[in-house]
Amino acid sequence: MRVTSLPLRIGILVEQNEHFENWQLMVFDRIVADPRYSLTALLAHPAPYGAGRSSVLFKLAHRLEQAVFGRQAVYNPCNFDGRKQRIVPLASSQPGAVQAQVAELGLDLVIRMTPSGLPDDAVRELPYGEWALSFSDQKSGAGEWFSYLEVVSGAPAVDLALYVRLGASASSVAIASSSFNIKFSAVRNINFVKERAATLLLRELARLADTGELITTPLPTRQPASPPSIDELARYLGILSSHLAGRVKKAVQHKAGTGSAVWTLFTGSGRIDDFEPGVSVEIPPTLTDIKADPFLLQHEGECYLFYEAYANGDRKAHIAVGRFDGDRLEPVGIALNCDYHLSYPFVFRDGDDIFMMPETHQSKRIEIWRCVEFPLKWELHATALNGLSAADSVLTRHDGRWWLFTNLSEFHAYEDHCSELHIFEVDGPGLARITPHKRNPVVLGSTFARNAGRIFAREGRVFRPSQHNAHGIYGYGLNIMEIEQLDLENYRERCIRTIKPDFKPGLLGCHHFDAAGDRYVLDARLTL
Repeated sequence: MRVTSLPLRIGILVEQNEHFENWQLMVFDRIVADPRYSLTALLAHPAPYGAGRSSVLFKLAHRLEQAVFGRQAVYNPCNFDGRKQRIVPLASSQPGAVQAQVAELGLDLVIRMTPSGLPDDAVRELPYGEWALSFSDQKSGAGEWFSYLEVVSGAPAVDLALYVRLGASASSVAIASSSFNIKFSAVRNINFVKERAATLLLRELARLADTGELITTPLPTRQPASPPSIDELARYLGILSSHLAGRVKKAVQHKAGTGSAVWTLFTGSGRIDDFEPGVSVEIPPTLTDIKADPFLLQHEGECYLFYEAYANGDRKAHIAVGRFDGDRLEPVGIALNCDYHLSYPFVFRDGDDIFMMPETHQSKRIEIWRCVEFPLKWELHATALNGLSAADSVLTRHDGRWWLFTNLSEFHAYEDHCSELHIFEVDGPGLARITPHKRNPVVLGSTFARNAGRIFAREGRVFRPSQHNAHGIYGYGLNIMEIEQLDLENYRERCIRTIKPDFKPGLLGCHHFDAAGDRYVLDARLTL
């Protein structure tokens, strides 16, 4: 692969006279803002849809759904100005004409945002090929059908792929992929995935710019997605109607002060690499004390449990603490209560001090509290990432360094903490020095990204519990990830186990794990 000098010269293939979408403006804006890139030209395709066709009924249904569920505030770019951007209409028919245009522009790569791409001879002029996101293939002038069939078939998640046509044969290979929890509406899926796709695309562009290497893998064999048939569209509309009825019911319950998600806890003997939830003992909730996000701490010979606590119908939660007597949990009191929602009370030691880093995303910052009188008196010790929405954060030591793992929601229209895992090297609980990982977000996708407990080092191996958000359910399952590489340049992990909510009857999900000594605890969501 030829290494080009910076900045990378990028062309973007778009529709003629296009009103750009939010995700496209995000991509344009970030490319223009980064000195590693040059947005050399927008290439206007004369026939962006090729032979793609869809029914009139689909066109009407799609437009109606877009009007109801797809409305978004307009993204206002800070750096990109379409009035000043060079726009190059592609030649339409003359053989070799597009190849000559691409060669004249001296492009390193083209990002395709249309179903139709460049001719093969033009692709061969690009050292880093023609990049495309899988949803760009599933579109016509009538609308987009990305994820319609997944909703109809009850798929647990929707897949996104970034791939490239490359080399003398202009063949396609994969650059990166992700999976996202499926939503009740295909339009919501499309718009949500596009926001995440902008992040995925920019991350991989940064990797290429920093290393000069385009790392690819074989593209999985897949059938090209087609517009939904009349029968499939009818089934989809039936599913959508059913979901809407359920949402109306939940809205009524919420207004009545009921209908909160109800979680329960399970405890047993075991560690992260050998626990068996099927033989655990339940610590059931009450309507005034629903428990979730449990963290254990051994202190002076006793085992304490810190957890998110709320009553059915509450609008926010606080942090409570209990003490184990065998497998029975004795309440101790409220450890922390603020004006904003608190959850995920990650408690840990550093020397003689005990700290808590609860989730405080409503305050738009990470907070670390230091215990001044165990277990009920805490003082604010440090804050970080002010102005950002961070969830389910943990600190861990690895190879003599402190690392902060957190789930940020860098969003425009959709706040979501389940899709991006960001890592920072820090100086410790004081959080005075924070250095972002070069490949943030190091994990992208709702099936693996979100933290689900503290990070464990055991017999030379490092494990990270993560949430498996799928089937339209937040907290559907629990993954055990093994971290194989962690430094500021690289991050690699693999899933070694997924716990689904089938280890006890009556469960809808399970999404958190912790252990201390020989005791473990996890939470599970109850069906109502």
